[in-house]
Amino acid sequence: MRRLISLAMLLVCPFFCFSQDILWEKSYGGKHAEFLADVLPTPDYGFLLAGSSLSEKNGNKEMASSGNFDYWLWKMDEHGSAEWQKSYGGSGMDFLQNVQLTTDGGFILAGISNSPKSDQKKHDNRGQDDLWIIKLDAKGNEQWQSTIGGSGQEQVATIRRTKDGGYIVGGSSASGKSEDKTEENFGNLDYWVIKLASDGKIEWQKTYGGRNLDQLKTVEQTPDGGYIIGGYSNSPASGNKLNDNIGAGDYWIIKTDKQGAIEWQRTIGADGDDHLSALIQCKAGGYLLGGSSNSNPSRDKSKANGKGTDFWVVRLDQDGQTIWQETYNYGKFDVLTSIIENDDHTFLIGGYAHSEVNEGNKDKKDINDYIALKINDKGEELWSKTVGSDGEDILSRLVETRDGGYLLAGTSKGKPSRDKNGGNGGSDFWVVKLKDRYKKELDKPAIEALPNPAQQFTNIIVGYDFQTGIASVFDLSGRQLQQFSIDGRTVPVDLSSYPEGIYIVEIRTNVQYDSVKVIKGIQPK
Repeated sequence: MRRLISLAMLLVCPFFCFSQDILWEKSYGGKHAEFLADVLPTPDYGFLLAGSSLSEKNGNKEMASSGNFDYWLWKMDEHGSAEWQKSYGGSGMDFLQNVQLTTDGGFILAGISNSPKSDQKKHDNRGQDDLWIIKLDAKGNEQWQSTIGGSGQEQVATIRRTKDGGYIVGGSSASGKSEDKTEENFGNLDYWVIKLASDGKIEWQKTYGGRNLDQLKTVEQTPDGGYIIGGYSNSPASGNKLNDNIGAGDYWIIKTDKQGAIEWQRTIGADGDDHLSALIQCKAGGYLLGGSSNSNPSRDKSKANGKGTDFWVVRLDQDGQTIWQETYNYGKFDVLTSIIENDDHTFLIGGYAHSEVNEGNKDKKDINDYIALKINDKGEELWSKTVGSDGEDILSRLVETRDGGYLLAGTSKGKPSRDKNGGNGGSDFWVVKLKDRYKKELDKPAIEALPNPAQQFTNIIVGYDFQTGIASVFDLSGRQLQQFSIDGRTVPVDLSSYPEGIYIVEIRTNVQYDSVKVIKGIQPK
Protein backbone atom coordinates (compact mmCIF):
# COMPACT_ATOMS: atom_id res chain seq x y z
CA MET A 1 0.00 0.00 0.00
CA ARG A 2 1.17 3.47 -0.87
CA ARG A 3 0.21 4.87 2.54
CA LEU A 4 2.92 2.98 4.45
CA ILE A 5 4.91 5.34 6.64
CA SER A 6 8.57 4.57 7.17
CA LEU A 7 10.61 5.51 10.22
CA ALA A 8 12.35 8.14 8.15
CA MET A 9 9.03 9.77 7.29
CA LEU A 10 8.06 9.76 10.96
CA LEU A 11 11.23 11.69 11.75
CA VAL A 12 10.96 14.26 8.97
CA CYS A 13 7.20 14.60 8.64
CA PRO A 14 5.53 15.06 12.05
CA PHE A 15 2.82 17.19 10.44
CA PHE A 16 1.59 14.30 8.30
CA CYS A 17 1.52 11.81 11.12
CA PHE A 18 0.62 13.59 14.33
CA SER A 19 -1.46 16.64 13.45
CA GLN A 20 -4.74 15.13 14.67
CA ASP A 21 -5.51 14.44 18.32
CA ILE A 22 -8.53 12.58 19.67
CA LEU A 23 -10.05 15.00 22.19
CA TRP A 24 -12.85 12.67 23.29
CA GLU A 25 -15.04 9.81 22.09
CA LYS A 26 -18.50 8.69 23.19
CA SER A 27 -20.83 5.73 22.65
CA TYR A 28 -24.63 6.01 22.82
CA GLY A 29 -27.25 3.29 22.61
CA GLY A 30 -29.36 0.63 24.25
CA LYS A 31 -28.74 -3.10 24.63
CA HIS A 32 -29.77 -4.05 21.09
CA ALA A 33 -28.98 -2.22 17.84
CA GLU A 34 -28.53 1.44 16.96
CA PHE A 35 -27.44 2.69 13.53
CA LEU A 36 -26.27 6.28 13.06
CA ALA A 37 -27.04 7.88 9.69
CA ASP A 38 -26.24 11.58 10.15
CA VAL A 39 -24.81 14.20 12.50
CA LEU A 40 -25.55 17.92 12.54
CA PRO A 41 -23.39 20.58 14.22
CA THR A 42 -25.78 22.88 16.08
CA PRO A 43 -25.30 26.64 16.47
CA ASP A 44 -24.73 26.27 20.25
CA TYR A 45 -21.48 24.36 19.50
CA GLY A 46 -23.15 21.03 20.22
CA PHE A 47 -24.32 18.24 17.91
CA LEU A 48 -27.46 16.36 16.98
CA LEU A 49 -26.98 12.67 16.21
CA ALA A 50 -29.62 11.10 13.98
CA GLY A 51 -30.26 7.45 13.26
CA SER A 52 -32.43 4.49 14.16
CA SER A 53 -32.82 2.29 17.23
CA LEU A 54 -34.21 -1.16 17.96
CA SER A 55 -33.50 -0.99 21.70
CA GLU A 56 -35.99 -0.79 24.53
CA LYS A 57 -35.48 1.55 27.48
CA ASN A 58 -32.00 0.43 28.56
CA GLY A 59 -28.34 1.40 28.23
CA ASN A 60 -28.47 5.18 27.88
CA LYS A 61 -31.70 5.09 25.84
CA GLU A 62 -34.58 6.67 27.75
CA MET A 63 -37.53 5.60 25.57
CA ALA A 64 -38.66 2.18 24.37
CA SER A 65 -39.08 1.61 20.65
CA SER A 66 -42.62 1.86 19.26
CA GLY A 67 -42.35 -0.97 16.77
CA ASN A 68 -39.26 -2.37 15.11
CA PHE A 69 -36.70 0.33 14.33
CA ASP A 70 -37.61 3.94 15.24
CA TYR A 71 -36.08 7.31 14.47
CA TRP A 72 -33.70 8.17 17.34
CA LEU A 73 -32.18 11.59 18.03
CA TRP A 74 -29.47 12.37 20.56
CA LYS A 75 -28.65 16.03 21.31
CA MET A 76 -25.34 16.63 23.06
CA ASP A 77 -23.23 19.61 24.04
CA GLU A 78 -19.77 20.45 22.70
CA HIS A 79 -18.14 17.95 25.10
CA GLY A 80 -20.42 15.04 24.18
CA SER A 81 -22.62 15.24 27.28
CA ALA A 82 -26.31 14.45 26.76
CA GLU A 83 -28.85 17.29 26.64
CA TRP A 84 -31.94 15.49 25.33
CA GLN A 85 -33.04 12.55 23.21
CA LYS A 86 -36.20 11.75 21.24
CA SER A 87 -37.73 8.70 19.54
CA TYR A 88 -40.32 8.76 16.75
CA GLY A 89 -41.89 5.68 15.21
CA GLY A 90 -44.91 3.63 14.30
CA SER A 91 -45.57 -0.08 14.61
CA GLY A 92 -43.36 -0.98 11.64
CA MET A 93 -39.84 -0.10 10.46
CA ASP A 94 -38.77 3.55 10.54
CA PHE A 95 -35.24 4.49 9.42
CA LEU A 96 -33.99 8.06 9.81
CA GLN A 97 -31.50 9.12 7.13
CA ASN A 98 -30.89 12.88 7.29
CA VAL A 99 -31.34 15.89 9.57
CA GLN A 100 -30.97 19.61 8.85
CA LEU A 101 -31.23 22.81 10.86
CA THR A 102 -34.23 25.03 10.06
CA THR A 103 -34.38 28.82 10.05
CA ASP A 104 -36.37 28.95 13.31
CA GLY A 105 -33.71 27.01 15.23
CA GLY A 106 -35.51 23.69 14.91
CA PHE A 107 -34.80 20.61 12.81
CA ILE A 108 -36.20 18.80 9.79
CA LEU A 109 -35.90 15.00 9.61
CA ALA A 110 -36.09 12.79 6.53
CA GLY A 111 -36.26 9.01 6.54
CA ILE A 112 -38.29 6.06 5.33
CA SER A 113 -41.18 4.24 6.98
CA ASN A 114 -43.43 1.27 6.31
CA SER A 115 -45.47 1.89 9.47
CA PRO A 116 -49.22 2.41 9.28
CA LYS A 117 -50.87 5.15 11.32
CA SER A 118 -49.74 4.23 14.84
CA ASP A 119 -47.88 5.64 17.85
CA GLN A 120 -46.08 8.81 16.67
CA LYS A 121 -46.88 8.22 12.97
CA LYS A 122 -50.01 10.16 12.03
CA HIS A 123 -50.62 8.90 8.48
CA ASP A 124 -50.89 5.48 6.85
CA ASN A 125 -48.15 4.40 4.49
CA ARG A 126 -48.88 4.78 0.78
CA GLY A 127 -47.17 1.67 -0.54
CA GLN A 128 -44.14 -0.18 0.79
CA ASP A 129 -41.47 2.14 2.23
CA ASP A 130 -42.45 5.84 2.07
CA LEU A 131 -40.67 9.09 2.80
CA TRP A 132 -41.46 10.26 6.35
CA ILE A 133 -40.65 13.93 7.01
CA ILE A 134 -40.89 15.40 10.54
CA LYS A 135 -40.42 19.06 11.55
CA LEU A 136 -39.21 19.63 15.12
CA ASP A 137 -38.65 22.68 17.29
CA ALA A 138 -35.29 23.41 18.93
CA LYS A 139 -36.07 21.00 21.80
CA GLY A 140 -36.98 18.09 19.53
CA ASN A 141 -40.76 18.42 19.87
CA GLU A 142 -42.82 17.64 16.78
CA GLN A 143 -44.47 20.54 14.93
CA TRP A 144 -45.69 18.70 11.83
CA GLN A 145 -45.07 15.57 9.81
CA SER A 146 -45.70 14.34 6.29
CA THR A 147 -45.77 10.91 4.63
CA ILE A 148 -44.94 10.93 0.90
CA GLY A 149 -44.87 7.99 -1.49
CA GLY A 150 -46.24 6.03 -4.40
CA SER A 151 -47.56 2.48 -4.45
CA GLY A 152 -44.08 0.93 -4.59
CA GLN A 153 -40.75 1.24 -2.81
CA GLU A 154 -39.19 4.64 -2.02
CA GLN A 155 -35.81 5.65 -0.61
CA VAL A 156 -34.64 8.97 0.81
CA ALA A 157 -31.07 10.26 0.86
CA THR A 158 -31.20 13.91 1.85
CA ILE A 159 -33.28 16.96 2.74
CA ARG A 160 -32.01 20.54 2.43
CA ARG A 161 -33.39 24.00 3.14
CA THR A 162 -34.13 26.17 0.11
CA LYS A 163 -33.82 29.94 -0.26
CA ASP A 164 -37.60 30.45 -0.20
CA GLY A 165 -37.95 28.86 3.25
CA GLY A 166 -39.02 25.45 1.97
CA TYR A 167 -37.14 22.21 1.46
CA ILE A 168 -35.78 20.04 -1.32
CA VAL A 169 -35.93 16.28 -0.75
CA GLY A 170 -33.79 13.86 -2.72
CA GLY A 171 -34.45 10.15 -2.92
CA SER A 172 -35.20 7.26 -5.25
CA SER A 173 -38.43 5.60 -6.29
CA ALA A 174 -39.58 2.32 -7.81
CA SER A 175 -43.18 3.57 -7.98
CA GLY A 176 -45.13 4.41 -11.08
CA LYS A 177 -47.67 7.23 -11.20
CA SER A 178 -49.66 6.58 -8.02
CA GLU A 179 -50.59 8.15 -4.67
CA ASP A 180 -48.27 11.20 -4.24
CA LYS A 181 -46.11 10.36 -7.27
CA THR A 182 -47.25 12.25 -10.36
CA GLU A 183 -44.85 10.84 -12.99
CA GLU A 184 -44.25 7.34 -14.31
CA ASN A 185 -40.97 5.65 -13.53
CA PHE A 186 -38.40 4.99 -16.26
CA GLY A 187 -36.75 1.84 -14.90
CA ASN A 188 -36.31 -0.31 -11.81
CA LEU A 189 -35.35 2.64 -9.61
CA ASP A 190 -35.19 6.36 -10.50
CA TYR A 191 -34.01 9.58 -8.93
CA TRP A 192 -36.99 11.29 -7.26
CA VAL A 193 -36.71 14.97 -6.27
CA ILE A 194 -39.52 16.69 -4.35
CA LYS A 195 -39.84 20.41 -3.57
CA LEU A 196 -41.72 21.11 -0.33
CA ALA A 197 -43.14 24.35 1.04
CA SER A 198 -42.23 25.41 4.56
CA ASP A 199 -45.25 23.48 5.92
CA GLY A 200 -44.33 20.24 4.14
CA LYS A 201 -46.82 20.50 1.27
CA ILE A 202 -45.55 19.29 -2.12
CA GLU A 203 -44.94 22.16 -4.59
CA TRP A 204 -43.42 20.13 -7.43
CA GLN A 205 -41.62 16.87 -8.07
CA LYS A 206 -39.42 15.39 -10.79
CA THR A 207 -38.36 11.88 -11.80
CA TYR A 208 -35.01 11.29 -13.51
CA GLY A 209 -33.75 7.95 -14.78
CA GLY A 210 -33.00 5.39 -17.45
CA ARG A 211 -34.34 1.89 -17.92
CA ASN A 212 -32.21 0.20 -15.23
CA LEU A 213 -31.22 1.39 -11.75
CA ASP A 214 -30.58 5.04 -10.83
CA GLN A 215 -30.06 5.78 -7.13
CA LEU A 216 -29.89 9.38 -5.89
CA LYS A 217 -27.41 10.17 -3.13
CA THR A 218 -27.38 13.95 -2.82
CA VAL A 219 -29.10 17.17 -3.92
CA GLU A 220 -28.11 20.77 -3.17
CA GLN A 221 -29.55 24.13 -4.19
CA THR A 222 -27.12 26.12 -6.35
CA PRO A 223 -26.51 29.91 -6.20
CA ASP A 224 -28.72 30.46 -9.28
CA GLY A 225 -31.69 28.88 -7.48
CA GLY A 226 -31.41 25.59 -9.37
CA TYR A 227 -30.18 22.25 -8.07
CA ILE A 228 -27.21 19.93 -8.45
CA ILE A 229 -28.09 16.24 -8.11
CA GLY A 230 -25.74 13.30 -7.83
CA GLY A 231 -25.99 9.55 -7.53
CA TYR A 232 -25.29 6.15 -9.07
CA SER A 233 -26.53 4.85 -12.41
CA ASN A 234 -26.14 1.66 -14.41
CA SER A 235 -28.71 2.70 -17.03
CA PRO A 236 -27.85 3.13 -20.70
CA ALA A 237 -29.06 6.19 -22.61
CA SER A 238 -32.83 5.93 -22.08
CA GLY A 239 -35.61 7.77 -20.25
CA ASN A 240 -34.16 11.22 -19.62
CA LYS A 241 -30.58 9.93 -19.30
CA LEU A 242 -28.60 11.07 -22.33
CA ASN A 243 -25.41 9.00 -22.09
CA ASP A 244 -24.73 5.28 -21.94
CA ASN A 245 -23.18 3.86 -18.80
CA ILE A 246 -19.40 3.52 -19.04
CA GLY A 247 -18.80 0.52 -16.80
CA ALA A 248 -20.94 -1.58 -14.50
CA GLY A 249 -22.16 1.63 -12.85
CA ASP A 250 -21.15 5.30 -12.83
CA TYR A 251 -21.49 8.67 -11.14
CA TRP A 252 -24.49 10.47 -12.70
CA ILE A 253 -24.68 14.24 -12.16
CA ILE A 254 -27.66 16.42 -13.15
CA LYS A 255 -27.91 20.23 -13.03
CA THR A 256 -31.45 21.64 -13.08
CA ASP A 257 -33.15 25.01 -13.00
CA LYS A 258 -35.26 26.13 -10.03
CA GLN A 259 -38.26 24.09 -11.25
CA GLY A 260 -36.27 20.90 -11.76
CA ALA A 261 -35.88 21.10 -15.56
CA ILE A 262 -32.56 19.56 -16.67
CA GLU A 263 -29.94 22.09 -17.82
CA TRP A 264 -27.05 19.65 -18.21
CA GLN A 265 -26.04 16.19 -17.10
CA ARG A 266 -22.80 14.23 -16.94
CA THR A 267 -21.96 10.52 -16.64
CA ILE A 268 -18.54 9.93 -15.04
CA GLY A 269 -16.96 6.52 -14.71
CA ALA A 270 -14.50 3.87 -15.81
CA ASP A 271 -14.55 0.16 -16.68
CA GLY A 272 -15.71 -1.07 -13.25
CA ASP A 273 -18.32 -0.10 -10.67
CA ASP A 274 -18.18 3.51 -9.43
CA HIS A 275 -20.58 4.51 -6.64
CA LEU A 276 -21.01 8.21 -5.84
CA SER A 277 -21.89 8.94 -2.22
CA ALA A 278 -21.05 12.64 -1.66
CA LEU A 279 -21.19 15.90 -3.62
CA ILE A 280 -20.51 19.43 -2.38
CA GLN A 281 -20.46 22.86 -3.98
CA CYS A 282 -17.00 24.41 -3.70
CA LYS A 283 -16.54 27.93 -2.36
CA ALA A 284 -14.44 28.82 -5.41
CA GLY A 285 -17.20 27.52 -7.73
CA GLY A 286 -17.85 24.12 -9.22
CA TYR A 287 -18.27 20.83 -7.40
CA LEU A 288 -16.33 18.10 -5.62
CA LEU A 289 -17.63 14.55 -6.03
CA GLY A 290 -16.63 11.57 -3.93
CA GLY A 291 -17.38 7.90 -3.93
CA SER A 292 -15.91 4.42 -4.13
CA SER A 293 -14.46 2.73 -7.20
CA ASN A 294 -13.10 -0.66 -8.21
CA SER A 295 -12.27 0.51 -11.75
CA ASN A 296 -8.96 0.24 -13.55
CA PRO A 297 -7.43 3.29 -15.28
CA SER A 298 -9.85 3.92 -18.16
CA ARG A 299 -12.15 6.60 -19.52
CA ASP A 300 -12.56 9.20 -16.73
CA LYS A 301 -10.26 7.48 -14.20
CA SER A 302 -6.48 7.88 -14.50
CA LYS A 303 -5.06 5.84 -11.62
CA ALA A 304 -5.24 2.17 -10.69
CA ASN A 305 -7.06 1.05 -7.59
CA GLY A 306 -5.77 -1.45 -5.07
CA LYS A 307 -7.58 -4.69 -4.38
CA GLY A 308 -11.28 -4.12 -3.82
CA THR A 309 -12.50 -0.49 -3.81
CA ASP A 310 -10.81 2.87 -3.24
CA PHE A 311 -11.93 6.44 -2.59
CA TRP A 312 -12.37 8.22 -5.94
CA VAL A 313 -12.67 12.02 -5.85
CA VAL A 314 -13.46 14.19 -8.90
CA ARG A 315 -13.32 18.01 -9.09
CA LEU A 316 -15.70 19.61 -11.61
CA ASP A 317 -16.12 23.19 -12.79
CA GLN A 318 -19.54 24.87 -12.71
CA ASP A 319 -20.39 23.43 -16.14
CA GLY A 320 -19.62 19.86 -15.10
CA GLN A 321 -16.22 19.54 -16.80
CA THR A 322 -13.45 17.67 -14.96
CA ILE A 323 -10.62 19.78 -13.46
CA TRP A 324 -8.83 16.92 -11.68
CA GLN A 325 -9.51 13.52 -10.16
CA GLU A 326 -7.63 11.40 -7.63
CA THR A 327 -7.69 7.90 -6.15
CA TYR A 328 -6.89 7.15 -2.47
CA ASN A 329 -6.16 3.62 -1.24
CA TYR A 330 -6.20 2.54 2.45
CA GLY A 331 -7.36 -1.06 2.65
CA LYS A 332 -8.99 -3.85 0.70
CA PHE A 333 -12.39 -2.15 0.72
CA ASP A 334 -12.46 1.65 1.10
CA VAL A 335 -15.89 3.30 1.24
CA LEU A 336 -16.16 7.11 1.06
CA THR A 337 -19.18 8.56 2.86
CA SER A 338 -18.60 12.28 3.46
CA ILE A 339 -16.85 15.42 2.15
CA ILE A 340 -16.60 18.89 3.68
CA GLU A 341 -14.71 22.03 2.62
CA ASN A 342 -12.64 24.07 5.08
CA ASP A 343 -12.33 27.86 5.03
CA ASP A 344 -8.84 27.64 3.48
CA HIS A 345 -10.19 25.68 0.45
CA THR A 346 -8.83 22.37 1.70
CA PHE A 347 -11.19 19.41 1.93
CA LEU A 348 -11.77 16.75 4.56
CA ILE A 349 -12.95 13.36 3.34
CA GLY A 350 -14.48 10.71 5.59
CA GLY A 351 -15.19 7.05 5.13
CA TYR A 352 -14.20 3.63 6.37
CA ALA A 353 -11.69 1.00 5.30
CA HIS A 354 -11.49 -2.77 5.58
CA SER A 355 -8.07 -4.39 5.43
CA GLU A 356 -6.82 -7.97 5.64
CA VAL A 357 -3.31 -6.93 6.72
CA ASN A 358 -1.82 -4.54 9.24
CA GLU A 359 -0.80 -1.30 7.55
CA GLY A 360 0.22 2.19 8.56
CA ASN A 361 -1.29 2.95 11.93
CA LYS A 362 -3.77 0.01 11.72
CA ASP A 363 -3.01 -2.59 14.35
CA LYS A 364 -5.91 -5.00 13.83
CA LYS A 365 -6.88 -6.97 10.75
CA ASP A 366 -10.20 -8.01 9.22
CA ILE A 367 -12.20 -5.02 10.54
CA ASN A 368 -13.52 -1.69 9.34
CA ASP A 369 -12.12 1.52 10.79
CA TYR A 370 -13.07 5.17 10.45
CA ILE A 371 -10.84 7.07 7.99
CA ALA A 372 -10.38 10.87 7.83
CA LEU A 373 -8.32 12.31 4.97
CA LYS A 374 -7.38 15.96 4.37
CA ILE A 375 -6.47 17.11 0.85
CA ASN A 376 -5.63 20.46 -0.73
CA ASP A 377 -7.47 22.09 -3.63
CA LYS A 378 -5.45 20.04 -6.12
CA GLY A 379 -6.31 16.71 -4.51
CA GLU A 380 -2.93 16.21 -2.83
CA GLU A 381 -3.04 14.45 0.53
CA LEU A 382 -2.06 16.55 3.56
CA TRP A 383 -2.76 14.01 6.30
CA SER A 384 -4.88 11.00 7.13
CA LYS A 385 -6.17 9.55 10.39
CA THR A 386 -7.47 6.07 11.21
CA VAL A 387 -9.72 5.59 14.26
CA GLY A 388 -11.17 2.29 15.37
CA SER A 389 -11.84 -0.49 17.84
CA ASP A 390 -11.47 -4.27 17.60
CA GLY A 391 -14.88 -4.52 15.91
CA GLU A 392 -16.75 -3.10 12.94
CA ASP A 393 -16.68 0.72 12.85
CA ILE A 394 -18.67 2.23 9.98
CA LEU A 395 -18.31 6.01 9.53
CA SER A 396 -21.50 7.68 8.29
CA ARG A 397 -20.62 11.36 8.45
CA LEU A 398 -17.72 13.68 9.12
CA VAL A 399 -18.42 17.32 10.03
CA GLU A 400 -16.42 20.40 10.93
CA THR A 401 -17.15 21.67 14.43
CA ARG A 402 -17.70 25.32 15.29
CA ASP A 403 -14.50 25.42 17.38
CA GLY A 404 -12.35 24.41 14.40
CA GLY A 405 -12.18 20.66 15.05
CA TYR A 406 -13.87 17.69 13.42
CA LEU A 407 -16.42 15.12 14.53
CA LEU A 408 -16.43 11.58 13.13
CA ALA A 409 -19.81 9.90 13.61
CA GLY A 410 -20.99 6.42 12.74
CA THR A 411 -21.90 2.99 14.06
CA SER A 412 -19.63 0.69 16.05
CA LYS A 413 -19.96 -2.98 17.01
CA GLY A 414 -16.62 -2.96 18.81
CA LYS A 415 -16.05 -3.53 22.51
CA PRO A 416 -13.84 -1.13 24.51
CA SER A 417 -10.47 -1.40 22.74
CA ARG A 418 -7.93 0.74 20.89
CA ASP A 419 -9.55 4.19 20.45
CA LYS A 420 -12.90 3.16 21.96
CA ASN A 421 -13.54 3.21 25.71
CA GLY A 422 -17.22 2.27 26.02
CA GLY A 423 -20.19 0.50 24.50
CA ASN A 424 -23.77 -0.44 25.35
CA GLY A 425 -25.03 -3.23 23.12
CA GLY A 426 -24.81 -4.95 19.77
CA SER A 427 -24.13 -1.74 17.84
CA ASP A 428 -24.05 1.85 19.06
CA PHE A 429 -23.72 5.39 17.83
CA TRP A 430 -19.98 6.15 18.12
CA VAL A 431 -18.65 9.71 17.83
CA VAL A 432 -15.02 10.82 17.94
CA LYS A 433 -13.91 14.46 18.31
CA LEU A 434 -10.64 15.32 16.55
CA LYS A 435 -8.47 18.39 16.93
CA ASP A 436 -6.23 19.49 14.04
CA ARG A 437 -3.13 20.92 15.74
CA TYR A 438 -2.30 23.03 12.70
CA LYS A 439 -5.74 24.56 12.37
CA LYS A 440 -6.47 27.71 14.34
CA GLU A 441 -9.01 27.22 17.11
CA LEU A 442 -11.91 29.61 16.68
CA ASP A 443 -12.88 31.96 19.50
CA LYS A 444 -16.35 31.54 20.96
CA PRO A 445 -18.24 34.86 21.34
CA ALA A 446 -20.47 35.47 24.37
CA ILE A 447 -23.46 35.77 22.03
CA GLU A 448 -23.95 35.80 18.27
CA ALA A 449 -26.83 35.80 15.79
CA LEU A 450 -27.13 33.11 13.10
CA PRO A 451 -28.07 33.78 10.36
CA ASN A 452 -27.20 37.46 10.21
CA PRO A 453 -28.48 39.08 8.01
CA ALA A 454 -31.73 37.19 8.52
CA GLN A 455 -35.05 37.05 6.65
CA GLN A 456 -37.76 35.53 8.88
CA PHE A 457 -35.92 34.07 11.88
CA THR A 458 -32.54 34.32 13.53
CA ASN A 459 -31.04 32.28 16.35
CA ILE A 460 -29.17 33.96 19.19
CA ILE A 461 -26.42 31.62 20.33
CA VAL A 462 -25.30 32.03 23.94
CA GLY A 463 -21.68 30.93 24.30
CA TYR A 464 -21.78 29.98 27.98
CA ASP A 465 -23.89 27.98 30.44
CA PHE A 466 -26.53 29.71 32.56
CA GLN A 467 -29.56 28.87 34.71
CA THR A 468 -32.05 31.67 33.98
CA GLY A 469 -32.28 34.42 31.40
CA ILE A 470 -34.42 36.91 29.51
CA ALA A 471 -34.22 37.90 25.83
CA SER A 472 -35.44 41.30 24.61
CA VAL A 473 -35.73 42.68 21.06
CA PHE A 474 -35.52 46.44 20.36
CA ASP A 475 -35.61 48.60 17.25
CA LEU A 476 -33.02 51.36 16.78
CA SER A 477 -35.25 53.92 18.51
CA GLY A 478 -35.09 51.83 21.69
CA ARG A 479 -38.70 50.61 21.47
CA GLN A 480 -39.08 47.14 22.97
CA LEU A 481 -40.71 44.72 20.52
CA GLN A 482 -40.39 41.40 22.37
CA GLN A 483 -39.37 40.03 25.74
CA PHE A 484 -39.40 36.38 26.81
CA SER A 485 -37.68 33.94 29.16
CA ILE A 486 -34.95 31.64 27.88
CA ASP A 487 -33.63 28.35 29.22
CA GLY A 488 -31.23 27.15 26.52
CA ARG A 489 -28.19 28.32 24.61
CA THR A 490 -30.06 28.50 21.28
CA VAL A 491 -32.66 31.29 21.32
CA PRO A 492 -34.95 31.48 18.23
CA VAL A 493 -36.12 35.03 17.45
CA ASP A 494 -39.07 35.61 15.09
CA LEU A 495 -38.53 38.68 12.86
CA SER A 496 -41.26 37.88 10.34
CA SER A 497 -43.63 40.69 11.38
CA TYR A 498 -41.00 43.45 11.31
CA PRO A 499 -39.88 45.61 8.36
CA GLU A 500 -36.37 45.40 6.98
CA GLY A 501 -33.81 47.12 9.16
CA ILE A 502 -31.50 46.73 12.14
CA TYR A 503 -32.65 45.33 15.49
CA ILE A 504 -30.94 44.87 18.84
CA VAL A 505 -31.32 41.63 20.77
CA GLU A 506 -30.33 41.75 24.44
CA ILE A 507 -29.63 38.65 26.51
CA ARG A 508 -29.65 39.01 30.31
CA THR A 509 -28.78 35.88 32.29
CA ASN A 510 -27.79 35.11 35.85
CA VAL A 511 -24.20 35.15 34.54
CA GLN A 512 -23.91 38.32 32.42
CA TYR A 513 -25.52 40.78 29.99
CA ASP A 514 -24.80 41.00 26.24
CA SER A 515 -26.39 42.42 23.09
CA VAL A 516 -26.06 41.84 19.36
CA LYS A 517 -27.23 43.69 16.24
CA VAL A 518 -29.36 41.74 13.78
CA ILE A 519 -30.04 42.86 10.22
CA LYS A 520 -33.34 41.84 8.67
CA GLY A 521 -32.73 41.63 4.92
CA ILE A 522 -34.76 41.29 1.76
CA GLN A 523 -36.91 38.20 1.29
CA PRO A 524 -35.70 36.43 -1.91
CA LYS A 525 -38.12 36.18 -4.82
